[in-house]
Amino acid sequence: MAGDLRPISSWQAHLPEGEHFSPDNLICEESLPRLWVKVLSTDPDQRLIYDSSGKWMLRGEFLEESGSVARAMYASGLRAGERVILSGAASTRLVVYYAAALRLGLVVVPMNPGFTESEVFHVVRDVKPSGAIVDSAALAGLLAEIVKQQEFSVPFSGPGAGLPLPHGVFRIFFVDDEVEASGGSEVPMDAAWRDAPALIAYTSGTTGRPKGAILSHGNLLASARSLNIAWRWTESDRLILALPLFHMHGLGVGINGSLCVGSSVILLEKFEADRVLTAIREFSASLFFGVPTMYQRLLEAEKLDEVRSLRLLVSGSAPLPEKVQREIAHRTGAAVLERYGTTESLIDISNPYVGERQAGCVGFPLPGVEVAFSGSKNEIFIGGPTVFSGYLNDSVATAAAFPMGAGWFATGDVGSVDARGYVSIIGRLKDVIITGGYNVYPKEVEDALRSHFAVTDVAVAGVQSETWGEEVVAFVVKSAD
Repeated sequence: MAGDLRPISSWQAHLPEGEHFSPDNLICEESLPRLWVKVLSTDPDQRLIYDSSGKWMLRGEFLEESGSVARAMYASGLRAGERVILSGAASTRLVVYYAAALRLGLVVVPMNPGFTESEVFHVVRDVKPSGAIVDSAALAGLLAEIVKQQEFSVPFSGPGAGLPLPHGVFRIFFVDDEVEASGGSEVPMDAAWRDAPALIAYTSGTTGRPKGAILSHGNLLASARSLNIAWRWTESDRLILALPLFHMHGLGVGINGSLCVGSSVILLEKFEADRVLTAIREFSASLFFGVPTMYQRLLEAEKLDEVRSLRLLVSGSAPLPEKVQREIAHRTGAAVLERYGTTESLIDISNPYVGERQAGCVGFPLPGVEVAFSGSKNEIFIGGPTVFSGYLNDSVATAAAFPMGAGWFATGDVGSVDARGYVSIIGRLKDVIITGGYNVYPKEVEDALRSHFAVTDVAVAGVQSETWGEEVVAFVVKSAD
């Protein structure tokens, strides 16, 4: 054990009685696509994904269409190891393209459709993508223009390297476009191994630009399988998912976890409390995943009682106010399960599915996850197969993320453990504001405000909010003119 790390381990709190668990079991399938194909090939006529189109996509259709898209991508010249941006509203087609990219061994870069031009520019310059999957012509045009301005050589590696392919060509795929399957059986699919990069997910520190956390197939697979075990997630479940798919809560938990067991997903393009509650009844749903702000909105809705039929409600991405958790339990009898995670290490700690879901606590380390505390401030460190390998193009930030040595990620969060082993998050070393489940970084807001002609100086901080968890407050020195 490096340094003064003080580890805790409580996996048994998440396991069904009498079940044996080995961390190796989490990644024995090697990659997400290998497991998806194995699971979804069984009972191909079972319903899998429903969206605003009003249609269900079946398991077999999903495998067929993701395979066709993967072959079309291959025919365009894309090869394993190349990077593609993924940006769009939640839809079945977006998930198909996401799956196709991973099946082909591409590295997916989820991007918020609401990013400003400067934010898009930073991601493109950092990633040097070979292509993009979008649902907006405006974003497609912006991406193409930025790529043209950069004049970079697109990185290329993996199977087929050295073939006479169009190099440096930026390919754009629209999620609603029909594709023709081509390339036949010689197209290498579902061949990625656990150490191969699968996602580059952007997150920020207290200074500088957002950083791209490199997550492998093994990282994503281990996290999804751990949650499948801990939350008793099976193919009979139906998930109402109103989270954005550029966010790890929606993509890394909701989509990956569902595809790994073959359960059904009802995708909502945006969160509306009444629509969520209606969908719970309409689809006989069993699961709902949300952020604290969503639960506050559900409390204000007339049909709140619909959540009684759910077997599990999960809250994450920001601390859930104890008042909200207790009021939901009082009015509906449903105990919201709060969990904790980071972009760099995915989901790490969760209240138990069986047992007390203690308000104000995030629970116990998930199966396979190692949690430790360090220093007088009890900073939380995470180890295990879900921990990322480092930040793209940033060796300094990578070294800072692993001060105790390889394998132990310093989260920057401060925690405590009670006598029963429940972990609580009590603060943050990193200066980040979490509002509505999203990370807001004071320096970025300050830089934007300082660009206004009427602002001489500014300081940004977060204040507590029952609705948003935290709200962003700016203290501005106004220009004399």
